[in-house]
Amino acid sequence: MQLLTPSNFTDYELIDCGDFEKLERFGKYITIRPEPQAVWPKIYSYQEWEKLAHVKFVPKSSSSGEWKKLKQMPDQWTLNYKINGAEKNTSDIVFRLGLTSFKHVGIFPEQAVNWDKIYAFLKEKSKPKFLNLFAYTGGASLAAKAAGADTTHVDSIKQVVTWANENMKNSNLDNIRWLVDDAMKFVNKEVRRGNFYQGIILDPPAFGHGPNGEKWKLEDNISEMIAGVLQLLDPKEHLLILNAYSLGFSALVPENLLKPFAQKHKSELAIGELFLNAKSGVKLPLGVWGSLKK
Repeated sequence: MQLLTPSNFTDYELIDCGDFEKLERFGKYITIRPEPQAVWPKIYSYQEWEKLAHVKFVPKSSSSGEWKKLKQMPDQWTLNYKINGAEKNTSDIVFRLGLTSFKHVGIFPEQAVNWDKIYAFLKEKSKPKFLNLFAYTGGASLAAKAAGADTTHVDSIKQVVTWANENMKNSNLDNIRWLVDDAMKFVNKEVRRGNFYQGIILDPPAFGHGPNGEKWKLEDNISEMIAGVLQLLDPKEHLLILNAYSLGFSALVPENLLKPFAQKHKSELAIGELFLNAKSGVKLPLGVWGSLKK
């Protein structure tokens, strides 16, 4: 099992985490946000946290809240990531960040390890096709497009797809295919069309809804979703990444879901966890993953 964390994300830093919160630097600005995985005590004192932070998220319900500004800062700003460790001729991908009512700011920094994987794999392929499901603000889509892939981005929330499109333009990229759709319905349609992709990533939430109220629950739906996704994966050459951010999931879950395909097509199967290293010395777990590569 592999434990993976970003190693070259200079615009981002996890400073400390604990007591169900995390202290993070995004570019020039430092935030305090809820973090359900951080069940241990803080390393730094709360006085140190508030002295450093520009803004703190205050929950008002299980799904929303508001930001309390502790220092002057904008509601929106940008953050850069250089794909594949500053490889020559690789431009930064650029994210527009913002203080949303649902605690997120527009990026999941731990996913940078996957952006590097995607870029490195697709860069060596001739006219690859890439599919990003549950695609959020599009880090994986930007990495795939930067590598020259024909890229399709699927998310159920129109505003988030618009946000991802803005990130594409900020990154000086173009021609990503944007779709506001339910991921399961889209996969089923693609299976019927007989389409194949050389690269696929999916990062499904524990709970979610499609654009027409379709319900998603990770435990109930992931097996059906993977069965469909594997029908879209080019058996001759492929990279599939499955992320699962769930408090109850083991890395053995993606292993069991992907193993039959790996055995049938002689694909390299790997599993592990994503985490972030805090400046204070603790490690924050951020979900399990499984991948297939050939």
